[in-house]
Amino acid sequence: MTVLDARALNRATLARQLLLDRADLPVLDAVAHLGGLQAQEPQEPFTGLWSRLRAFDPDGLSGLLTGRRVVRTHLMRRTVHLVTAADALAWRGRHDAMLRQRVLGVYRRELDGVDLAELAAEGEKIMSDGEPRTMPELGRAVAGRWPQAGPRPLGEMLVAGLLPTVQLPPRGLWRAKGGARYALMSAWLGHGTDPPAADGSDPVGQALVRRYLAAYGPAASADLRAWCGLAGLPRAVSALRGELVSFRDERGRELLDLPGAPRPDPGTPAPVRFLPAFDNAVLGYDDRGRIIDDAHRGLSVAGARLVLVDGRVAATWTVEADTVQVTPLRGLSRAERDAVTEEGHALAGFLRADPDAPGGSGDGRGRVRIAASPPRHRRAHR
Repeated sequence: MTVLDARALNRATLARQLLLDRADLPVLDAVAHLGGLQAQEPQEPFTGLWSRLRAFDPDGLSGLLTGRRVVRTHLMRRTVHLVTAADALAWRGRHDAMLRQRVLGVYRRELDGVDLAELAAEGEKIMSDGEPRTMPELGRAVAGRWPQAGPRPLGEMLVAGLLPTVQLPPRGLWRAKGGARYALMSAWLGHGTDPPAADGSDPVGQALVRRYLAAYGPAASADLRAWCGLAGLPRAVSALRGELVSFRDERGRELLDLPGAPRPDPGTPAPVRFLPAFDNAVLGYDDRGRIIDDAHRGLSVAGARLVLVDGRVAATWTVEADTVQVTPLRGLSRAERDAVTEEGHALAGFLRADPDAPGGSGDGRGRVRIAASPPRHRRAHR
């Protein structure tokens, strides 16, 4: 069986994630291809799509949200994701049990003795009036019946575990601020979530496997589980084995993939890319060694924004005023610093609120400041 080393897997990941070459896809198609974007920080998907698409217009994504073609909802890993409306409806039911268990994992003591079916029925009755509510408002509305639980555990269980809900705009619109207000998914989209297959098969699981491999493969079952939070989807994987190809990684793990999916030559040059916080290009794997060194793995779950240099995480970045601040994690060559600066200028121009404001360059480019690189001997090696 062919063994794929970390660099081969890295280039495959970049290609699938639209990070090797920016794509000409419409925004809706890009969101669908990626299986959604993690969006617990409302503005981060805009940077994620800017780094992946040519001529990305953030107002186009806002229009998809207000037009109800994409939604913000609790889904994979019980985190808020930006997904297409079609995927939200098709996938939500398959995630139900996982979502409930993850909320219970946080509030098991508080929710002890609460009949979850009764809680769901009460919450649905309250939300059936069509009035958007925040999580605290919904929790307080049902707290009288279960006072021992408290409003927060009740509200979180309702919006993230029991009821298919979406966060309504202006939450998640470009440069807009607004708290998370929830509505029932069926009311917002005019359609209920898809029910499980009556024959016990798992067509949604199979669709998830195919979609995951298209955007993240080659990958192991543990990687699939890390992305979606579901228990590996063994029945779906077994049903699809005949149409998949297999590889091994350097640890000996079996990697599955779609036969015609891109697996570029490991020597393919990779451009600098700026990733937003919690980007699934990093979080979408159990073994993240293909894209980030083990020494820096903690950054991927701490909300750090990451810079890819030669396809791997080599720096973090923040924004102060109109300046992109880059902090290297390893020594950068002069050519690498130049490439980071060039891409950083473009990113700063994209993020700047008003390109014509005093102090702006007027040419769509913003300021970049790169901190001194750490000493070479501190560089993390695999």
